[in-house]
Amino acid sequence: MKCPFCGHNDTQVVETRVSEEGDFIRRRRQCGSCEKRFTTYERPEVNFPAIVKKDGRRIEYERDKLRASMNLALRKRPVSTEQVDNAIERIEEKLLTLGQREIASNRIGELVMRELKKLDKVAYVRFASVYRSFEDIDEFKTLVDEVRR
Repeated sequence: MKCPFCGHNDTQVVETRVSEEGDFIRRRRQCGSCEKRFTTYERPEVNFPAIVKKDGRRIEYERDKLRASMNLALRKRPVSTEQVDNAIERIEEKLLTLGQREIASNRIGELVMRELKKLDKVAYVRFASVYRSFEDIDEFKTLVDEVRR
């Protein structure tokens, strides 16, 4: 690997550690020329299915978009970042186990709603009210009644 400081091609691994979760490897390297140390991370490359929008467009899956929409629903709610991360990992795991090359955006919305319902009922109602585009108050009331049960 090339040294980020001097550009020399000869670097050696001086320490290797596996993360606690086991999902990446951290390596400390030292340059053979300038002797400076730097860190690299090794992660598996995973290909998520393409997202098919309602209008037929296909876009790449973006974890940050998923996190942003969940965080918007969870705004000012007592849910930790760790809980959100775990929910996102469950959603991503489901996307990968489906084994499909493409997935409809509404299917991801349903997965998000399922996770939000487990995390926080208010966030679930917030997300569902936008996601399902309620036309009148009766549809909203039906959702709230469903959550109360």
